[in-house]
Order: sequence, then structure tokens, then C-alpha cells
Amino acid sequence: MAVRAEKGAEVLDPVLVFDGDCAFCSSCARWAERYLRQTLASGGWEAVPFQFEDLAALDARAGGLGEVSAERAEREVLWVTPAGEVYGGAQAVARLLMRSGGVWAYLGGLLALAPVRPVAGVAYRWVARNRHRMPGGTAACSLANRAGAQSV
Repeated sequence: MAVRAEKGAEVLDPVLVFDGDCAFCSSCARWAERYLRQTLASGGWEAVPFQFEDLAALDARAGGLGEVSAERAEREVLWVTPAGEVYGGAQAVARLLMRSGGVWAYLGGLLALAPVRPVAGVAYRWVARNRHRMPGGTAACSLANRAGAQSV
């Protein structure tokens, strides 16, 4: 796991922000930590549940435009780079894969290609809407069951 920088220190690694209340999302994050780190070639990254992360600090890193919020992180995984770039959904997954090196980097690059991006986005949104039905998912994963949740 990447070492978190102290407040005010330079941030060196991207952060993958996911919904820690969703068993499916948590399982995916654990899978990524276990298998993608084995091929890590280009530096570290850290997976954190949005419920335990300082989202205001991450949003400030991204320019304070509201790109990093609990509402968004509840709907889609976020990838926040040290430079403050924010990617969501399928593009966050693509960036994670590209960062992981090896064959994963090629898969991530494919997902980031302009002709593939829309299809990847549709597939990601379908999985996000149905994550309570996915392996490891529970009723608590359903966005429809959450107060104030917006549909994906």
C-alpha cells in the first residue's frame, strides 16, 4: 500500500476512491490491491473508501471544483492523480490498469481509447447500477436503496 503523505507534503501517488459501504466495490478494491500490485511497474497507488478519506482535500488538489464528492464517489470509483486530475467510472479503472503495468497497462490503454471509451462507460454504468446483483454484492450495494442517491 502506498504511504500517505503528511498534510502539506507533496503527494506522490494517485488515490483510488471507492464506496466502502458496498461489498462489491470493496471486493473489487481488494482484488486490485492483491493482483494489480503484483505487476506494479510505474509507482504506487492507494485504494481508500470515500467514507474514510478527506474528500475536501482531494477536491482541493483537483482545483476545488466539486469533482471529488461523496455523492460522486457513491456512484462511481474515482482516480485522483497527484497533479489533481480526476477520472471517474470506466476511465478511473483504465487509469488504474495503466498504472499497474504489464498486460494490465495495455488493457487500460484500450479502455482509454476514444472509440472504446463510450462502450466502456456504458458497461461500467450497467455494472454500477447492478452491483448489488454482482458476486460479493449485497442489498446494501444498491444505489436505489440509499437516501438521496442519484441514478447512475
